[in-house]
Amino acid sequence: MNRTRNTTQLSLAALAVATAFAPAASAQEQKLTEVVITANRIVADRASVAGFGEQALLQTPASVSVLTREQLQDLNIRNTTDAVKFDASIGDAYNAVGYAEQFSIRGFKLDNASSYRKDGHAISGDTQIPLENKESIEVLRGLAGLQMGVAAPGGIINYVTKRPTESNLRSVLLEVSERGTVLGTVDLGGRFEDRRFGYRINAAGERLRSIVKGADGRRSFFSAAFDWRISPQALLTVDADYQKKSQLTAPGFQLTGGTRLPVVDADLFLNDQPWAKPVMTETSNIGIAFQYQLAPEWKATLSANQHRFKRDDYTAFPYGCSSEELWPGYCSNGDYDVYDYRSLGEEKKPTSAKAHLQGKFATGSIKHELTAGLSVFSNHERWGDYVYDKAGVSNIFKPVVVPLSSGVLGPVSERRADNERAAYVQDIIGLNEQLALHTGARFVSVRRTQAKAAATSDNFWLPNVALVYSPSNKLSYYASYAQGLQHGGVAPIETTNKQTALAPGKSKQVELGAKTEVNGVSLSAAVYQIEQGLEFTNPANTFVRQGVDRHRGLEFSAQGKLSRELLLGASMAAIDTEQDGTGLAIFDGKRVTNVPNFKSTVWADYVVSAVPGLKLTANWQHAGRKAFDQENKVMVPSYHVVNLGGSYAYRVGGASVIVRAQVKNAFDKFYWRDVTPDVGGYLFPGAPRTFQLSAQVDF
Repeated sequence: MNRTRNTTQLSLAALAVATAFAPAASAQEQKLTEVVITANRIVADRASVAGFGEQALLQTPASVSVLTREQLQDLNIRNTTDAVKFDASIGDAYNAVGYAEQFSIRGFKLDNASSYRKDGHAISGDTQIPLENKESIEVLRGLAGLQMGVAAPGGIINYVTKRPTESNLRSVLLEVSERGTVLGTVDLGGRFEDRRFGYRINAAGERLRSIVKGADGRRSFFSAAFDWRISPQALLTVDADYQKKSQLTAPGFQLTGGTRLPVVDADLFLNDQPWAKPVMTETSNIGIAFQYQLAPEWKATLSANQHRFKRDDYTAFPYGCSSEELWPGYCSNGDYDVYDYRSLGEEKKPTSAKAHLQGKFATGSIKHELTAGLSVFSNHERWGDYVYDKAGVSNIFKPVVVPLSSGVLGPVSERRADNERAAYVQDIIGLNEQLALHTGARFVSVRRTQAKAAATSDNFWLPNVALVYSPSNKLSYYASYAQGLQHGGVAPIETTNKQTALAPGKSKQVELGAKTEVNGVSLSAAVYQIEQGLEFTNPANTFVRQGVDRHRGLEFSAQGKLSRELLLGASMAAIDTEQDGTGLAIFDGKRVTNVPNFKSTVWADYVVSAVPGLKLTANWQHAGRKAFDQENKVMVPSYHVVNLGGSYAYRVGGASVIVRAQVKNAFDKFYWRDVTPDVGGYLFPGAPRTFQLSAQVDF
């Protein structure tokens, strides 16, 4: 079969890449004595999401990517949507302008309640997560059952908070774009006169003028982080942040006539009724951590975080065509039904705490790195009876004003609560200098209560085992097996069991990989298979879990300096997806929606030596075609996008100034960046050509 042949090709490709690593890494080992390090490391060598041990990423059996603070600045990354463009394994998943940044990894949509983390603690992914106070963005690709517990099988996005600096930091940035967006940020750090105490303050204000004309708004943000070096062994850290955002959201598009991709401008705004209002969101975090060095090889850590998310949603929502009985779908002439959607007082309060012990010891000639811990998590969700009433009919080519419906909102109350208790242990066993066995398991007890439904509770074991072979400290191969756990999806509002969550489900992953570093260039490759239960709306219009959602893929990444002037990065992902075991011919054997079979991104940073301080940047992104619907009746074309930019650094008095310019989508290419099956299926166009200019001043 074609799928068997595809899987075999992926495996052979991974083996070929891994084998190719060996001689290069061996040559690198022979030349180590000749290397002189003259600059800061380009690629992060560790990440908290890689596992509990303190081993370098080169020796960890997981696929991890990290964007450091320096890269976030140099690449003009202002939000997670910008950041994920540099990882081919990540895609948009109902990432609507003005609403929420939502993503998929390895073709699996992330869970808004558990897949987004701040310093390892779950936060809501229902809005734009601010980056002003983030030191780095870590991405774990694949199952995170051992490390994080409940999470979608695709992986984890973890935001690492900025900490106080040793020396004084004073940085101001101002950015403008051609459509009128203005962003200003302040970053202050240092230590007080008593050097035991440190601080980090970040603030931002933004006037939003969206790529979609009319989807405008405002955002403000403030954060503070402090640490206290109580003693040489004890460290206490505290941080807090608050963001308020108000922006009209830009809904996506449905198929014209139920079968054809619409022909529209990328900046077309469908939420254009006079009674539509901005989506209002407020988010806050309070985090605390205490670390104590018990002995040279042992330390204990306690940490906790409370997140709060609140949203008021007012939207003129386009859905369906009553005159042609299309649900979903727009009429052949461009007409669409306009719904008055109002939901006020939505609130989520995830709270989590962890305690774990880490240490090293030996039993004879066998070395151990042990981690054991406990974690608790709760999330309470409140919302009211929303309004979702048809208000009239408009047209994508000739907008029509329709009246507000007479719907009345109901009272807000707690509708869902999740509780998770877990104990975990991991032992990295050094069998010899070249071979390490990673073994671990997490025991998870989950309980969910829902309004108008019986409470559910269950216990799960999530094992994780991996073998790492490192013929040198610059080369490693690994094989791993893991199980994960994810909450069931929530039924869409048009289904018979609307807003009811399915029971938790397990997932399984097998992964083979290789990692190396050659002359400062980091290379990695992995081949994997992930399976979970398939969730879909069946012919009876009921949201169910039935059959298997199977993803097989090959990933490759490279990043590092090829010369003193040229820094190059590349990320590529090939994914073969399949729906199977549903018993429905319309689904079985078909591709999963919104997952390209191949995706890549390549970026370059070139220092112009003839002009001191000048750097030029370029980024090329490609995505293959994607299935729009689960029956694969409509396929969305592939696309290429090129982004260009540059920066110039100079000094004025005692200040360092960096001016950056960027042209996004330089050739003004129209493309469908997001093809989500959510709410019946929507398409979101990519941004048209956009210019940005910023100036950063460090005192």
